[in-house]
Amino acid sequence: MKKVVKGLLIGTMALAFAAAFVPAASIGPAQASEIRVIVNDTPITSYDIQRRQAFLSLQQQGGGAERATNEMIDQALRLQEMQRLNVRVTEDQITDSYNNFARSNNLSTAQLNDILAESGVTRDHFRQFIRVQMGWAQVLQARAQFQQGAGGRVSEQEAVRRMMEQGGEKPSATEYMLQQVIFVVPAAERGARLAQRRREAEQLRARFQGCESTREIARGLIDVTVRDLGRVLQPELPPDWKDRITAIQAGQATTVRDTDRGVEFIAICSAREVSDDHVAQMVFQAESQTESGLQDLSETYQAELRERANINRR
Repeated sequence: MKKVVKGLLIGTMALAFAAAFVPAASIGPAQASEIRVIVNDTPITSYDIQRRQAFLSLQQQGGGAERATNEMIDQALRLQEMQRLNVRVTEDQITDSYNNFARSNNLSTAQLNDILAESGVTRDHFRQFIRVQMGWAQVLQARAQFQQGAGGRVSEQEAVRRMMEQGGEKPSATEYMLQQVIFVVPAAERGARLAQRRREAEQLRARFQGCESTREIARGLIDVTVRDLGRVLQPELPPDWKDRITAIQAGQATTVRDTDRGVEFIAICSAREVSDDHVAQMVFQAESQTESGLQDLSETYQAELRERANINRR
C-alpha cells in the first residue's frame, strides 16, 4: 500500500521550493469565494480552485484555472467514493505523512507551513490533498483485489497460464526470515519522546550482529519489543518496508523509521531463493499490482466516476 501512496502522492507533488511563489495576496478570503462547480452534492468554490492553482504553480506545473478546476472535481469524486466505501484516513496518518514530507525535503514542519502559506496553497489544502491521495490508494487496492477475485490472489489457473506464456518456467522469489524491533511510543507521548526513541533505536541498530543476539542486547531497555516475523516471500513484504528490506543482505538491519507504534527497524535473519506454486502465485500477484498498473486502474476508475456524476459548472 505504501508504494501505491508514494506513487500517487509523493511522486506527483514534489514541491519546487526554488520556484517563484504565487503571492498569497492573490488568493481571496474564503468567505468571499463563490461556488463555481457542484459535484453531485459537493460545492467547489473559487477559493478552492485558487488554492489548487497555487499548488500547481508551486510544483511548476501549468494548466491554470481550468486544470485546477478539473483536479478539484476529481478530488471531490474521490472523496465521495471513499465515503461510499467507508475508507477513512486518520488525522494522525495525515500528520505523519505531512511531517515525513517536510523531513524528506530538509524542512521543519514550521518551514513547510510557511511555504504553503506564502504560496497561497495553505496547510489545510495540502493536508486535504494528502487525505484524498492516501484514501484513493486504498480504494484502488480494493478495486484491484475485487477484479482479481479469490481474496485478491491470482488463481492457480491464471498462474499456470502465465507460466506457459513464459515457457513453462516457474518464477522464483527471495524468502526472508525476518525480525522486527519496535521502540514503543504511546500516541499521547509522540511529541515528547519520539526523537529520543529514535536515537535509542539507532544505537541498538548499530550494535546489531544477528537475530540470535537481538533480545540479549535489547535486555534492560524499556518498552522495546522484539518480534520474530517468520518466513516472508519478497512479494509479500509490507509495502512500507519492502524497499528497505530488499536494499540489505542477510545479517543486516534496515534503517530506522517512525511508525504509528513508535520507532522500528527490521532485521534479515536469513534469505534464500525459492520456487514453487505458491511463489508463482505471489510473483504474478505482485506484477498485477505494479504502480503503472494501478495508475491505469486509477484513470479508468476516475473516468467511471465522472461519467456517473452530476457535475454542474457555474
